[in-house]
Amino acid sequence: MAEQNATARPGVAPTTCHTAGTMFAALYGEFVPHAWHDPESEHDAYQLFLQRSLAMGWLDDRASAAQGTASRRTIVAPGLWAMNDAGWSHPLAAPASKLISWFQVEASEVASDRPLPVQPFLRCAQDTTERIGVVQLDAVQVLLPVQGVDASTRPAYAVVPSMQTPDWFGERDPRSRTSVRIRIDSGRTPSVPAVASQLTRYLSRLEQDVFVGAADDHISLDSFPTPPFDDRFWDGPPTHGIVLSGELAEWSCDAIGWLAETVADSAAHLGVQSSLLFTVARTRPPGTLRESTDGTQ
Repeated sequence: MAEQNATARPGVAPTTCHTAGTMFAALYGEFVPHAWHDPESEHDAYQLFLQRSLAMGWLDDRASAAQGTASRRTIVAPGLWAMNDAGWSHPLAAPASKLISWFQVEASEVASDRPLPVQPFLRCAQDTTERIGVVQLDAVQVLLPVQGVDASTRPAYAVVPSMQTPDWFGERDPRSRTSVRIRIDSGRTPSVPAVASQLTRYLSRLEQDVFVGAADDHISLDSFPTPPFDDRFWDGPPTHGIVLSGELAEWSCDAIGWLAETVADSAAHLGVQSSLLFTVARTRPPGTLRESTDGTQ
C-alpha cells in the first residue's frame, strides 16, 4: 500500500456528522527504524494509525458505513475522529526540522463535558510511530480546532474538562519533570497576543502541576519548527503567538496532549474561536538515541 497522500490537504473525511475541525499532529526528533522494518511495507503510517484508532475505539467511521454496501456495517459507534491522512515524511516540512511522522484527522463534535481529544490523538500517533522504530522526541506540534469548543456549554463540574484528570500524572518519578518551551500561535489573526496576559493568568490559576511556567519574551518564535502543512489549513502562517517556558510533569505525549487540551479550553473561554498551532519543545534534548524496546526516550 502506497502512502495515502504525499501532501496533506485541507478537507475532511466525507461525513454528514457535525465535527469540531481538523487536528494535525507532527512529531519531531530522532528516529531509528527497527532492523526488520521494510520501508516499502503496505503497513504505512495511514494504515497503522487507522488500525490503532479502530482498535482503541477512537475511530469515527460512521461516514464510511453510511456510504457502504449492504454487506458492510450499517450501525457504527461514534468515535473521537475520522481518518484523513498520515505519513512518515512530508514535502512541506523544513529540511532541518527532523520531522518523524505526521497525522491528520477530523475531530468529532466535542461533548460538553469532554475536551478536544488531543491526548488520545497523540497517544495513537506515538504508538503508530513506535510500531516501526525507536523514537526520541524533541518536539510535538498540534493544530487545535478551538472553534469546535463551545465554552458556553461547559457544565460547572467541567469548565475545563481536562482538569478532571491531572491526577493521572500524580504517580510518577519526581525526576521526570522536564524543562520545556511552548509556542501558542493564532496565525495571521492576533487573537492569542490579544489575550496573552489573560491566558497565562488563567493557566496559572488552575489547580494542577502538570505544567508550571510563565510567559517568556526571551525565546524567539522562530526557534520552533515550521508546521508541515499548507496555510489554508488554518489562518496561517504562524505570525501571532506567545511563548511560555517552564516544567512539564514528564516528557510524554500524554502530558503534552493533556496540556494542549487545557490550553484549547482556556483560550475558548477567553473568546478565541479559531484554530491554534500548539508546539512543545524539550529545552534540553536527551543524549544519543539507541534502539530499544521501551518506547519514547
